[in-house]
Amino acid sequence: MAKTIAMFNNKGGVSKTTTTFNLGWMLAERGHKVVMVDADPQCNLTGMVLDIKEEDALSSFYRENPGRNLRDALEPAFASRPKPLEAVDCVPVEGIENLFLIPGHVGLAEDEVSLGIAQQLSESVQALKNLPGSFRYLFDLTADAYDADFVLLDLSPGLGAINQNLVATSDYFIVPASPDVFSVMALESLARVLPRWNRWAENAAKLDALNTADYPFPSPDLRFLGTVIQRYRLKSGSATEGFRAYFDELDQQVQTVLAPALAAAGMLFPQEIYKAAGMDGAMRLVSIPDFNSLITNSQQARKPVFALTKDDTESRGFVWDTQKASIDSFHKLFSELAERIETLTN
Repeated sequence: MAKTIAMFNNKGGVSKTTTTFNLGWMLAERGHKVVMVDADPQCNLTGMVLDIKEEDALSSFYRENPGRNLRDALEPAFASRPKPLEAVDCVPVEGIENLFLIPGHVGLAEDEVSLGIAQQLSESVQALKNLPGSFRYLFDLTADAYDADFVLLDLSPGLGAINQNLVATSDYFIVPASPDVFSVMALESLARVLPRWNRWAENAAKLDALNTADYPFPSPDLRFLGTVIQRYRLKSGSATEGFRAYFDELDQQVQTVLAPALAAAGMLFPQEIYKAAGMDGAMRLVSIPDFNSLITNSQQARKPVFALTKDDTESRGFVWDTQKASIDSFHKLFSELAERIETLTN
């Protein structure tokens, strides 16, 4: 069975999408088969994989590839059609073998209300019983079709029914964050929300209506992998003083607020497993500084920053030497992230 990992934080702007894309590529580079899922209606991950610079490009993709996106693939469940869910015909990511995408759809947000009602009333309204288990069922079906090792979910920053479902039915989750006051506050919110979502999933899995659904709701077994801190500037190889203060606050918030709440809900590994992955009590998987000008090159080339070439950057001489050093550094950081995830999920 593939291991499903949700990238989630209810705060936006913390590089969930770039983390998903770069991590997926690195895991594929390390020999794994990976399916990425764009579950954010903004479709930023889809835009990193597909060439959708033209105004009507995404709409054209939907028209020319019916059923080849997350919302359309779920339609048999949400529209109660007399046909079963089928594995998605994923989009292969150019430039790397064994990395695939289930594209997002801007209309996915329209299903939020239906799923929310189903997750509250599915026991009493039989027509809704197939919805809560449909997402994970579709992901497992697709992962089996591609013999995938990992399924990476790129989620929106909201606290709605879709994110509740996708996080609670995942095997693992990562919290991307930035060294700022809003990320510190978000961790306190997650300490309240995530155990509540886990309790909901535990109760949902016990309902006969969801057990006997065409797409059974899975028994939850969610574990926290750690945080990924991004979007900060370096000076002399270290985070600048202003950012370092927030690093300390984030570590403190994880150790004293988030981790105890997750431990009480049974959502942490034993400490020796984190230690085996080279992590301490702050549970930080990796810290990744700003990509700076490389992010533009990455978006244009539709590659992760660590896979950029001299031709991709169109740089020469000293400028390229400096960029190459940064590219190599990012490769090392994402390799470290992937290695820790391999250790934790094994």
